[in-house]
Amino acid sequence: MTRMNPLLKLALAGLILGPAHAVPVTLSPTLQARAQEPRTALVPTPKRATLPAGTLPLTGLGVRVVGTAPELGWAVRDLKAEWQARLGTALGDAAATGPAITVGTVADAGLAARAKAAGLDTTAAEGYALWVDQGGAWIVGADARGAYAGAQTLRQLLTLGGLRYAQISDSPALKDRIAMIYLDQYSAQVNDRVIPLLAQLKYNGVLIMSNYVQWDTAKAGGYAHPGGATKAEARRVAELARSYGLEPIPLIETLSHAGWMFYGGRNQDLRQDVDSQNPWAYDTLNPATYDRVVLPILKEAVEVFRPARLHIGHDELRSRDRFPARDNGKAVGLETLVVEDILKLYGALKAQNVATMLWHDTAFADSVIGTLPARLPRDIQVAYWNYTAGTSVGMLGRIKGLGFPVLGASWQDPGNPEGMAKASVAAGALGMIQTRWSGYFGNPSIWDGQADQGVPFVRAGSAYWNPDGPVVADAVARYRDLYAPTAYRAVPGATVNLSPLVTRALADPDNKGWIFKGPDIDLSALKTGVTRVGAYTFDVRGAVMLRGSRPAAKELPERATVDVNRRVDALAFLHTTGWPGALAREAIGRYEVAYADGTTLNVPLEYGRNIRAWTDTVPSSMIQAPGFAGQTRDGLAVNVPVLEWPNPKPDTVIRSVTLVSDGKNANPTLIGLTLIGDRP
Repeated sequence: MTRMNPLLKLALAGLILGPAHAVPVTLSPTLQARAQEPRTALVPTPKRATLPAGTLPLTGLGVRVVGTAPELGWAVRDLKAEWQARLGTALGDAAATGPAITVGTVADAGLAARAKAAGLDTTAAEGYALWVDQGGAWIVGADARGAYAGAQTLRQLLTLGGLRYAQISDSPALKDRIAMIYLDQYSAQVNDRVIPLLAQLKYNGVLIMSNYVQWDTAKAGGYAHPGGATKAEARRVAELARSYGLEPIPLIETLSHAGWMFYGGRNQDLRQDVDSQNPWAYDTLNPATYDRVVLPILKEAVEVFRPARLHIGHDELRSRDRFPARDNGKAVGLETLVVEDILKLYGALKAQNVATMLWHDTAFADSVIGTLPARLPRDIQVAYWNYTAGTSVGMLGRIKGLGFPVLGASWQDPGNPEGMAKASVAAGALGMIQTRWSGYFGNPSIWDGQADQGVPFVRAGSAYWNPDGPVVADAVARYRDLYAPTAYRAVPGATVNLSPLVTRALADPDNKGWIFKGPDIDLSALKTGVTRVGAYTFDVRGAVMLRGSRPAAKELPERATVDVNRRVDALAFLHTTGWPGALAREAIGRYEVAYADGTTLNVPLEYGRNIRAWTDTVPSSMIQAPGFAGQTRDGLAVNVPVLEWPNPKPDTVIRSVTLVSDGKNANPTLIGLTLIGDRP
């Protein structure tokens, strides 16, 4: 290990062993402590777009609707929401004269003629023409759905200075563009954000995980889970989805993943595997399975959601329980048990004018695909899930060749939604489903805990609309901003020069800096000096790296204190850890914020939630904002997020901020500190 300078070692020992003393630092005012700006790339990428220089001024600009379709009203609602969120101002109705935002369809002869004169195609289903110039902004849909899609694109042209000039002709490559959401006790606080987000990404359907809705049948049977959403909430979410152009498709997992019907130890007589401690599959030969549980619940779901189609699950049948397990089931055989179950559910849904959808892997498994599908109605929609990157047509084409409408289904790995979207287009599939497997009763994790399953909504939405478009480069930042929109404005404050506290350089030319690994694995790609990192401005001078359990960090101080003596609205920390290794949400340290009134507030640092290693690029929580992203010299992807801490006592002077390490493997490392808010 590299030996430390004796004088530096003595000074650090004083910091480690003695009381914390605030170190004077230089604060420099900045007009852009935080400055959220519009993103320049359009997502999804339009099929054809030209963005000439120039902007249409916002002063006096209002919106005009031509037509009466509900979708046109949705478009205006969303545009007004964008103005309010981004600018803090209202978008009013258009004046009688002067430039305006006009929203309509080719059903109006005048708008159709304008679109034709502009040379923009508007004939494809859900297609639209959009142009902005000095005369105004026009959205002309090939149909009302297309006009609504066009409004989502126009929202992305909004800047503080006006609407960017554009000429766009666009339409989707896939008919069905579906995203998966959950119903539970947290439904409203999450789905009220996710549903508008999906609409902005031009999805047109939601697959709604509905196993644990508190159905009347489940309540009467004693197996309604207390964490399940109410029927009223399920109905509300379905109507909310419709109002954002999203078809609600309930998913109630049957045959397999049927633990919901055994909750509280109920319905044990309906287990397929009598030895199962956590039943997974039900007994298809017991009439009570259908009469007492499954069919009544499907009937309730149809009444609540009013769906055109319902997904009955049917995946991973034999991944946990034996199937068949009972002697009578073994005598009948797996194939017939599966077929008869599907036909029973299909018939019940068809009697209510509802189509059936199911996962592919049980009925179309390699062992049965030669015989079982031939026994099923050809109007059953089959969702083929494949969660690997770079997928080909393969199974999609085979299922379609057997005569079934087929959809692809993707998940979260890079390249998976993009590859599956291309495969679905090539196979002539109906569309795609972006799945989300964050578990039951964990809805809030889509923001905090499993946000890495929300980020792919952005990538998939773009790929489903236009598979030939580029992969979204800033999906994390876009997801965060779509879920919780930030105003387009600069907030003043002050950057902090942390030079007096720096313990490690970001560069490591001689194995004595950063993490003692040399120049190939250091953070030298992060520029020093006053620099913009994400939406924030920092003064980067090096790293205030604190003690950790690694040999390269054991002799570092356990705390560092910064003099502030300012009133602030918020503090922005550009921080990371030298090494990973902490458990999710494990406390690895804290910030101690000391006020002039003698009080102190602690800001806990929980790994993965509000701090993570510079080599840990998976964003499990959106509490951290995207900051720096880059590569080491040897090509390792690295990042340093930003934690913005809203000050609950903005009118009280903050005397100091102390970073404290708990000395674990993941050791807190502060690289930049910015004070947000210009307060005397």
